Amino acid sequence: MGKHNRTKEDDKYKNVKTAKKSKKGNKKKKKHIVLIIFLILLVALGIFIAKRLYDAQGNVLGAILGHDAETLQNLDKLQVLILGESTGMSDTIIVASYDPKTQEASLLSIPRDTFTGENKSSAKYYHKINALYNYGETPEKTVEAVNEITGLNIQYYILVDTEALIKLVDTIGGLEFDVPIDMNYDDSTQDLHIHLSAGYQKLNGEQVEGLVRFRHNNDGSSYPSEYGDEDHGRSRTQRNVVIALANQTLKFKNITEISNIIDIFKEYVDTNLDLDAIKDYLPYATQMNMDNIKVGMLPGYDDIVNGIWFFFHDEEETKILVDELFNGITPESEEQQESDGGNTTNENVTDDT
Repeated sequence: MGKHNRTKEDDKYKNVKTAKKSKKGNKKKKKHIVLIIFLILLVALGIFIAKRLYDAQGNVLGAILGHDAETLQNLDKLQVLILGESTGMSDTIIVASYDPKTQEASLLSIPRDTFTGENKSSAKYYHKINALYNYGETPEKTVEAVNEITGLNIQYYILVDTEALIKLVDTIGGLEFDVPIDMNYDDSTQDLHIHLSAGYQKLNGEQVEGLVRFRHNNDGSSYPSEYGDEDHGRSRTQRNVVIALANQTLKFKNITEISNIIDIFKEYVDTNLDLDAIKDYLPYATQMNMDNIKVGMLPGYDDIVNGIWFFFHDEEETKILVDELFNGITPESEEQQESDGGNTTNENVTDDT
């Protein structure tokens, strides 16, 4: 059964949520799913500050890299939850982590249908993790749920609007990306038309928006089974777009456009991150190799309960994956630690890019 074949109860619930949104009065309407990882923000800010310091002092390296070893040692690992909105719910949920000491970064996708209740047999729509978002008013509830599922202690979130993605891609002159499959989807009610051919190509902002929103074609076909179909395939594409966008932003040559990138983030990104508090991360984030980002998706299975489609995570496999992505612990390293009295090795997770 394809996930685009939702039940009547699914549609009923969506209509109720949409009706509630219409009552929000003057609250700004946000468009559909996007993802801009915080590392892009760090890189953009770093380059911008570097230029300002260069203009003022004429010595970029001296100003930017003027940290001693103690500064780096005092920097904690930065973990942020990325949320993108769709019809009042967070349809894009990604845990992002960056460690300036090791120059390691990780991304973990959380399926939007992930079950957050206590009793599977009494599952309701509001037990889906994307229903906790409530039009951006309660991102803390989503953060709390992700921490409960993963065992992490995430403190920060970033809420992003689709317009940020479109404008950023157009500002850097387009995104070069390998579209995994032919995509042909039309929804006149959303004024959404996605028509992309498979293969490596340069995409404009509107095309990238369609790329990260795509789940299935007009004829019902979707990602091949190795991608995980529909939502799982879309999550994989979204992670790959994040990496490609971050990498190509790093290579962006026109320094005069950095201020425009900053303006985009100011207008379309909401966060509880204190930019003053993270400024010490900038010199190290700008040096990170985007090709080394580790990625994964919450392990588990899909199931229909009480006529509702849910994703149920596997607690044991989740712990293993979270340890690999965020704690530098693999089953092999644990065995090695036991055999040599405590010395550990850190192996990268095999990514799906």
